[in-house]
Amino acid sequence: MSPRISFVLMLAVVLGFFACASEESRMRAALDSFTAQDLAQDTKILASDEYEGRGLASKGEEKTVAFLQQEFTKIGLQPGNGSSFLQDIPMVEITAGPGAKLEVKGKKKPLIFAPGDEYVARTQRVAETVSLADSEMIFAGYGIVAPEYNWNDYAGLDVKGKTVVVLVNDPGFATQDPALFNGRAMTYYGRWTYKYEEAARQGAAGVFIVHETAPAAYGWNVVQTGWTGPRFSLLSPDNNMSRCAAEGWLHLEAARKIFEAAGMNYNEMKDAAAKRGFKPVPLSLKAGLTLKNAVRNVTSSNVVALLPGSQAPDECVLYMAHWDHFGLNPALAGDQIFNGAVDNATGTAALLELAKAFKAMGLAPRRSIVFLAVTGEEQGLVGSAYYAEHPIFPAAKTVAAINIDAMNVYGKMKDITVVGYGLSELDAYIEAAAKEQGRTVNPDPTPEHGSYFRSDHFPFAKQGIPAVYPSAGTESVEHGKEWTLAQRAKFLAEKYHKPTDEFDPNWDLSGAVDDLRLLFKVGHKLATESTFPNWKEGTDYKAKRDADMKAAGSGPAGIKK
Repeated sequence: MSPRISFVLMLAVVLGFFACASEESRMRAALDSFTAQDLAQDTKILASDEYEGRGLASKGEEKTVAFLQQEFTKIGLQPGNGSSFLQDIPMVEITAGPGAKLEVKGKKKPLIFAPGDEYVARTQRVAETVSLADSEMIFAGYGIVAPEYNWNDYAGLDVKGKTVVVLVNDPGFATQDPALFNGRAMTYYGRWTYKYEEAARQGAAGVFIVHETAPAAYGWNVVQTGWTGPRFSLLSPDNNMSRCAAEGWLHLEAARKIFEAAGMNYNEMKDAAAKRGFKPVPLSLKAGLTLKNAVRNVTSSNVVALLPGSQAPDECVLYMAHWDHFGLNPALAGDQIFNGAVDNATGTAALLELAKAFKAMGLAPRRSIVFLAVTGEEQGLVGSAYYAEHPIFPAAKTVAAINIDAMNVYGKMKDITVVGYGLSELDAYIEAAAKEQGRTVNPDPTPEHGSYFRSDHFPFAKQGIPAVYPSAGTESVEHGKEWTLAQRAKFLAEKYHKPTDEFDPNWDLSGAVDDLRLLFKVGHKLATESTFPNWKEGTDYKAKRDADMKAAGSGPAGIKK
C-alpha cells in the first residue's frame, strides 16, 4: 500500500471517528435539554386561569396561539404554513338555547326529559331552529352497518324522518366474545362519532345514544361537559344539512323509562341487540324536540412550526398535540374554568420541549420536523381532521405522525403504552428506543375505551399516514402497576374534563422526561432515514397508504426506490 493511500485511509478513519463523536455529543445535548422544570413551566402557563381554559374562538385561544408562536420563534423554528405559523380553519359555532325539553309520547302520559341531567342534544346543521316533530322512535340496536362483520342493524329499515335509539360501543364488548367484532377491544363502529354518521347516512332525523359508563369509558359528567354550551364543527358544502337534525345522548335512567313506556325491558333489549340476527324494533313512541340555536361563523387555528430538513426538506416527520380544552362555563357554581392541565397542556408543552431538543442538536436531520398544535380535539378532532384533509406536507411525503395527548405525571415507569400497538411498523421504532431505556412496550390496557379513535392521530390514520399514539406507562418503578392504574382511574373519575384538571406543582414529571427522550429518538431516527414505514398487513389503513405512495412514485410497501 502506498504512503498516499495509507494516509487517505487513516484520514477517513479519523474523520469518521470525529463525525461519530460529534453526532453522539449532539444527541447528548438534545437529550439533556429535556427537564422536568421546563416542561412544568410551559404546562403551568398554558393551564393558568389567564388562558381561560383555551376555548376555541375566545380570548383563551388568542393567548394560547400567541404564546405558541412566540415560543416557537424564540426556539428558532420557521413558520410552518408558508410565511405563517397559523393554519386558519373556518368553523361554525352552534350553541343550543337552554331549557329545550325532550318529549316522548305514547299511549300513556308523555315523558318529559330535562336537558343536562336526563339527556343532551345538539345539532351540527347550520340553522337557528331544528325540530323533531312527532318523530317515530325505533330501537336500532348498536346502530352499526359492518359488512366485514356480517352485521347490519338497519337491514330492511327505513328511518327517514324518524329518531333512532342506539347503544354505545359494539357487540364485541357487550358479549366479550373474541369472535364477535374485535372482542373486548372497541372498533370504530363503537364510537359515538360513527353512530351519528351512520344514522345520518340512513336518513334519520334524530339519533340518541344510551349512555352507560363502562362501554362509553366515561361518566355522564363527561357527556354533559362535551355536549352542552358552544359546539364547533367544520362546514360541509351543504352547511351540514345532511347531518341528523338532532344528535344526542340519553342518561341510562331516561332510556329505561323510554323502554318501559314502550312496554319493553331495557336490559332484555340490550342483550338481544348483541346477538347476531337482531332486528330493529319500533318503540311505538314519538319524539318531540326543538333546539333554538345561536349560530356564528368563526375561525380557529392550528399552529404549525417547521424545522427544515437538511437533505430532504420536502419530507417530514410530524409531532402533534392539541392545544384546546373546554374554556369557560359561566353557568357553573364555583370554579368555571376548564384548565385542561394534563389534557392537554402537558402535551402542548411537550411539543415545545421537543422543538428545543431538535434545535439543541445544532444540525437539522435529513428530513423536516413539523410541530403541529391542533385546535378542536375536544370538539371531535376538528383541527387534526382539517389538517389531514388539507395537509401542508402531502400524505405521501409525511413519514409518520406522532401524537402526544396527556403526559405522564406519576413518575418513572418500567414501560410505555402504545395505543394502537400492532397496527404499524412504527412499533419497532418505539421498541428500540424503549429498549435503550431498559423499558418495555405494552398495548393499551383498556382497548374497550376506544382510545385509538379518540385522539388526533386518527384522522391521519384514515388518510393512510402511519400514525401512533404513545401514552403513559402502566407500571410505576416505585409503586408498581396496581398503584399506577389506580391513579389513572382516579384522574378519570375526579378530573377528566372537569375544572379540577389543574396544574399541580407536586406532579412527578421524571417519567414524562423519559417519554420525551424516547419520542425524540423515535422522531430523530425516522427523520434521518430514507425509508417510509407502513401499516402492517390486514390493517384498515394500508391500502390508502400503498395507493398514495405508488401515485407518488414509491413502491407499494412504502419504501423509497
